[in-house]
Amino acid sequence: MLVAGATTPDIFRPSLYKMLFQCSRSSPSSPSPSPPPYLPSSGGCVTQAGRIVLDANWRWVHNVGGYTNCYTGNTWDTTLCPDTKTCAANCALDGADYTGTYGITASGNALTLKFVTNNSNGKNIGSRVYLMASDTQYQMFKLLNQEFTFDVDVSNLGCGLNGALYFSEMDADGGMAKYPTNKAGAKYGTGYCDSQCPRDIKFIAGESNSDGWVPSSNDANAGTGNYGACCNEMDVWEANNVAAAYTPHPCTQSGLVRCSGTSCGGTNNRYGSECDPDGCDFNSYRMGDTTFYGKGLTVDTSQKFTVVTQFIASGGTLSEIRRLYVQNGKVIQNSKVNIPGMTAYDSITSAFCSAQKTAFGDTDSFGNKGGMSNMSKAMANGMVLVMSVWDDHAANMLWLDSSYPTTADPSKPGVKRGTCATTSGVPTDVESQAPNSSVTYSNVRFGDIGSTYTGSSSGGSSGTTTTTAPPSGATQVKYGQW
Repeated sequence: MLVAGATTPDIFRPSLYKMLFQCSRSSPSSPSPSPPPYLPSSGGCVTQAGRIVLDANWRWVHNVGGYTNCYTGNTWDTTLCPDTKTCAANCALDGADYTGTYGITASGNALTLKFVTNNSNGKNIGSRVYLMASDTQYQMFKLLNQEFTFDVDVSNLGCGLNGALYFSEMDADGGMAKYPTNKAGAKYGTGYCDSQCPRDIKFIAGESNSDGWVPSSNDANAGTGNYGACCNEMDVWEANNVAAAYTPHPCTQSGLVRCSGTSCGGTNNRYGSECDPDGCDFNSYRMGDTTFYGKGLTVDTSQKFTVVTQFIASGGTLSEIRRLYVQNGKVIQNSKVNIPGMTAYDSITSAFCSAQKTAFGDTDSFGNKGGMSNMSKAMANGMVLVMSVWDDHAANMLWLDSSYPTTADPSKPGVKRGTCATTSGVPTDVESQAPNSSVTYSNVRFGDIGSTYTGSSSGGSSGTTTTTAPPSGATQVKYGQW
């Protein structure tokens, strides 16, 4: 996968763009159940790198030294790509016009991803980007006993759309060291993988995915090949202005593993891969609180708010994933479960996950793939921050914001996930009716528990400030058309 003809910028780094802050506490008190490894600092936050890179799947792929497409629409050029190895040697990933082609803009510490961008080369749908530590390395996060916080504006993101922020156990260099035929690396956004073992990735493990490629019947830019890219995934945020979920997805192996055929899971063998495709999700609406998240509700999605996620570990193993929000200076504790037969959990724990699977009658793929233990291993190894906006050609995003499966009784616990109609989310509809939709992520920070946010308790007296931990309680692969 050589790199040639990169005539446009490869890394997005406006001079004023400072998105990431690392934070620490000056006088830490030990949160339950165990204290985090506090940084030796006087407290506060310091600015880290502020650059992102576009995923390789969106980039123009052309012949080395020329401008003949290796991939056009949703098909490969069989002359340039007669097999996976030859294709990788013949083809190059190009640079990217982040704003003009992909609708990616920045202002201060805010990053905005536009859904549909029309340009002279056609129309781009969605995007996926990664945070960089340098021009050639992704920023690696190790968040056990740490918290991760960001501000988000989903007011312009309706049914059928997903502004996702999550962590993937990708290689820091995009796979260059592991796969010598990959000469593009993190600088060109290579190495993506997730718990769905996606088979629509164009290049996996240093080779093309052109063998056995079948163009999509409902996506003019996508298809599936023989191979998929599996790895651990921690979904911190999958959301629009109707519904939101956070979800760990463990796998039985570490790092990117290339799967083949039905061993990638998918429609005909959903639980046959090494990864958990379902995860253990906490969606407030699905868990029984229908007045917590949405426009005009407790977390008001008509305006910006702060999302705080705390990864509590004991003895090096993840034991709890906590969630809280801050909006208009008020700290909002996470909603509580209101499902018959379940305790009023307000965070993700092994007990919550087991109880949820039983209450909803779902396959416990989460437990079968190692649950919190395997998620812990991935977080200890380090994971890459992913930010994206996308629509869903497989299930119309109904699993996030509507009743799903659509054939199930919506009165059954776990079926309703939001208020969107079961007829919503069809990609051709949202792309034509809501092209100017967007998501804005800003003020991203991470560090000691309680160090990344401030605000008064929603139930406390005016002026009371808290920075301590609260009480314990399709993946997408879309393409731009160049």
